[in-house]
Amino acid sequence: MKKLIGIAAVGAMLVALTGCAGGDDGGGGAGGSEDLIVGFSQVGAESGWRTANTKSIQGAFEDAGIELKFSDAQGKQENQIKAIRSFIQQQVDVIAFSPVVESGWDTVLKEAKDAGIPVVLTDRSVDSEDESLYESFLGSDFILEGEKAGDWVNTEFADADKVNIVELQGTTGAAPANDRAEGFRNKVTDPKFEIIATQTGDFTRAGGKQVMEAFLQANPDIDLVYAHNDDMGLGAIEAIEAAGLVPGEDIKIVTVDAVKDGMTALSEGKINFIVECSPLLGPQLVEIAEKVAAGESVEKRIVTEETTFTQEQAIEALPDRQY
Repeated sequence: MKKLIGIAAVGAMLVALTGCAGGDDGGGGAGGSEDLIVGFSQVGAESGWRTANTKSIQGAFEDAGIELKFSDAQGKQENQIKAIRSFIQQQVDVIAFSPVVESGWDTVLKEAKDAGIPVVLTDRSVDSEDESLYESFLGSDFILEGEKAGDWVNTEFADADKVNIVELQGTTGAAPANDRAEGFRNKVTDPKFEIIATQTGDFTRAGGKQVMEAFLQANPDIDLVYAHNDDMGLGAIEAIEAAGLVPGEDIKIVTVDAVKDGMTALSEGKINFIVECSPLLGPQLVEIAEKVAAGESVEKRIVTEETTFTQEQAIEALPDRQY
């Protein structure tokens, strides 16, 4: 791991003394976790989910005693590419990142591969046809999340003759936006369902409010809001209330994430259903980073286990919610 030869013996002695401290993978391979350096490029801080995700990752690496070089891309792909190239120049042992968008990564990922640095994708994937450019993708099944939302809509509106739906999409080109839209449409196929408007709110509360205001002005008869994350749904609630309507009653709302603010709104009946997308990926990312740095094989796709929440379930879960 790019250590000087002159301290290799000392490093080996430290590994023998520290054993499995900071991890539960039964490691103790050459160098040890305390010598590992990981570069991580985060999308930004666009939502409560992302903030919780950042805290989970930073906390997990700190607990493991692993140096983490952290970079905030502020929602811009060019910033992530610069960060990855900086990590390559610094000769980190592993690069991990959550891609802002799906496309346009092959060149920089090939540079990391040529430098012998393994790459791990977290939360979001890339659309590269060359899967050798990354070791593993850790994250949710976004298509399944959209399908879960669609299943609830089918049940909730089983007796309806006509349902007008507006969709608050995530950042254009981002994997969760693409896949949550696809999954939802996989299920909401009855002709009575019509998606009368769809627009990106960039996963932000302000964006969700602004777009929902425009939806309400252009479409006076809205039955359901499908928001790709809680924050946009919370923004939609503000717009609906400002229009003199009751969120959760006059207009039903289904969202994805299950962060504390969203769960609170669900418990109050302002949101009707939430599909969980857990941001607590830090411990799993640490384990993957340790394994790929040691040359061990890992699964190409690791899907996080998640659930869904009704109002009653949100009330029960809120007291122990970590994010």
